[in-house]
Amino acid sequence: MKKIPLFLLLLVSTSLLFAGPAAESKTKVGISKIVAHPALDAVEQGIQDGLAEMGYTDIEYDLQNANGDMNSAISIASKFKTGKVAVAVGIATPTAQALVQGLTQIPVVFTAVTDPVSAELVPSLEASGTNVTGYSDMTPVREQIEMMVNLGGVKRIGHVYSSGEANAVVLAGMAKEACRELGVDFVAATVTNSAEVRTATLSIVDKVDAIYISTDNTVVSALAALAEVASGKGVPIVSADPSSAEQFDILAAYGFDYYAIGVATGRLVAEILGGKAPGSIPTQFLTDPSDLILLINLDVAKKLGISLSSAVLDQADKIVENGVLRDN
Repeated sequence: MKKIPLFLLLLVSTSLLFAGPAAESKTKVGISKIVAHPALDAVEQGIQDGLAEMGYTDIEYDLQNANGDMNSAISIASKFKTGKVAVAVGIATPTAQALVQGLTQIPVVFTAVTDPVSAELVPSLEASGTNVTGYSDMTPVREQIEMMVNLGGVKRIGHVYSSGEANAVVLAGMAKEACRELGVDFVAATVTNSAEVRTATLSIVDKVDAIYISTDNTVVSALAALAEVASGKGVPIVSADPSSAEQFDILAAYGFDYYAIGVATGRLVAEILGGKAPGSIPTQFLTDPSDLILLINLDVAKKLGISLSSAVLDQADKIVENGVLRDN
């Protein structure tokens, strides 16, 4: 047998000594949102802040935006699978559906999903899928419609929604039923993508007294176009998304604080990273009344000649006046 020179043995042993153990890789969390708009952006940031709050400050995030395209959402799910993320988070129904369908061995957390059962993410609100759980943002539709009726003179409520977004279809049905119960007409127009929102709004704006916007990601991503059309016709808008309403001519918005939903979701992800099985966690809801926000835009009210009672203003959490947003 050929002998190895002593200096080579010393060189090898010295190299091994100084190389040390391989550097540990960071925990990966993938976050996929269907589109970028203020509410979903707030959820995304909240998730990261919620995880940091729970002590997870060294996470490697893979932040993805499907830009409203389901094929992109499916590709993102595949990317998370090959990238071996520890947890995959789907913000809004379409991206959550893509993750649930594409990832069966990786924990999936959905958030900002209106009805996870009808979206086939979980079999029931009490029983999550084997690797799936999350947060619902079921919005108080009847209360929102009642608020519109209480503006006075509102007999016909318009609604633009995405026919291809499961949560939007569910909310449209709830809004229609609320209008029926309250004795007002429901005038709807559907879209298949955000580019159609302006045309859809033009098709109904002359037939209605006010327009209701739900937590429909396709429509909210084109809220600037809808608000421009409605404002030009003097038609008030009431929205379920206070986050987006801060930036546009929305008379009033009543709904969840989406940053708070994100923080709660981040805490849920932390539980799973800590070893809790997703399938043991039922669908979660925000239950604190403080998680609902009422925003009133006095500038829009003045522009439309609408007088809001002191009782309504006293209930507002945020008010826009003279172009400035303030806490009430």
